[in-house]
Amino acid sequence: MKIAVAGSVGNDHLMTFTGKFTDSLVAESLSKVSLSFLVDSLDIRRGGCGANISFGMAALGLNPILIAAVGKDWADYDAWLSRHGVDTSHVHISQSLFTATFMVTTDDDLNQIASFFPGAMSEAREIELGPIIDKVGKFDLLVISPDDPEAMIRHSETARNLQIPFAADPSQQMARMSGEEIKLLVDGATYLFLNEYELALALQKTGWTNAELMDRVKVRVITLGSDGVRVEEHGKANVEVSVPQEQGKVDPTGIGDSFRSGFIAGLSWGFSHERCAQLGSMLATYCLETKGTQEYRFDETEFLSRFELAYGKLARSEIEGKIKPHLVG
Repeated sequence: MKIAVAGSVGNDHLMTFTGKFTDSLVAESLSKVSLSFLVDSLDIRRGGCGANISFGMAALGLNPILIAAVGKDWADYDAWLSRHGVDTSHVHISQSLFTATFMVTTDDDLNQIASFFPGAMSEAREIELGPIIDKVGKFDLLVISPDDPEAMIRHSETARNLQIPFAADPSQQMARMSGEEIKLLVDGATYLFLNEYELALALQKTGWTNAELMDRVKVRVITLGSDGVRVEEHGKANVEVSVPQEQGKVDPTGIGDSFRSGFIAGLSWGFSHERCAQLGSMLATYCLETKGTQEYRFDETEFLSRFELAYGKLARSEIEGKIKPHLVG
C-alpha cells in the first residue's frame, strides 16, 4: 500500500514534575488558575504527530510519505527521518519560520499539561496534494493527523473528491476546532481515531449523537488508555484488544501516535482489525517505555516474542515475516 501521512512535525520539550498536578488544584478556585511547577528534568526530542506516525510505520519496515510543513531548521530532522525509512521528499519547507514546538510536563500519575506553538506548521494550509499525487501516484490511504486545522480540512476534502480512503485523526486539534470544522474533517472517513475524551468532545461540539457520528465513517477506533482499544465497524461486533504488559512506564508522550503507526501498518499488510489493534498496542507499549516519541528500539525476534506473550502463538504466526525493522540508531 502507498500510505501518506499528513500532520505536524515539531520539536518536543519534555519535562517531568515530581508530584501530582491535582494536589495543586483548588476546586472552588478553578476559574482563576495561576500555577507554576518546578520540573525535575528537561529533554528536547524530535516529535510532531505526522512525524511520529511516519517514524513508527518505518520502524516496522514501511516507507510512508510524510506531508508536512517544517521550518528552516529542518535539515537535521530530515536526515533522521530519511535514514529511518520515511519519504520526506514532499515536505514543505518554510523560508522564514522555525519548526513547531511542543512543550509538555508530566506528573507522577502520567497526567500531562501541554502547550504547542505551530511555527512553520501554519504554512501546511499551502500544501496541495494534487501535485504530490501526480508525482507518486494515488494514495491507497491518506492519514490526516493533527496539523494546521485548515490544512486538515483541505486534505479531507481533497481525499473525498479524489476518492482516496482516508483516516481522520483530530486528537490534539479537537480542542481548537469548531463543531463545523470537525464535521468537515471526519465526514466520509474510512477510519476515525479518537480516545474516549475526544469522542465525548466531538459529540459535544458537533451536536451529533453517537450513532450519527458513527454513520459518517466506516470504522471507528477508540483508544481506552490502559484498558486497551475498541474497534467499531458497521454490521460487525466490536473488537476489543488489551494492552501488552509494559516493562516500565517512562513517558506517555507519543503513545497515541505509535498506536496509529502499528494499526496502519497492519492495514497495509491486510490484517484483521483485531491484529491491527494488537500491533498498534505493542508499538505504543514500546513508546511508553522510552523517553521521547522516536527513541524506541527493537529487533524482529524481540518484537515477535513480546507480541506472542501478549496475544498468543496464532497472532505471532500471522505477523511473522512482516515486521522488518530498519531502525539504525
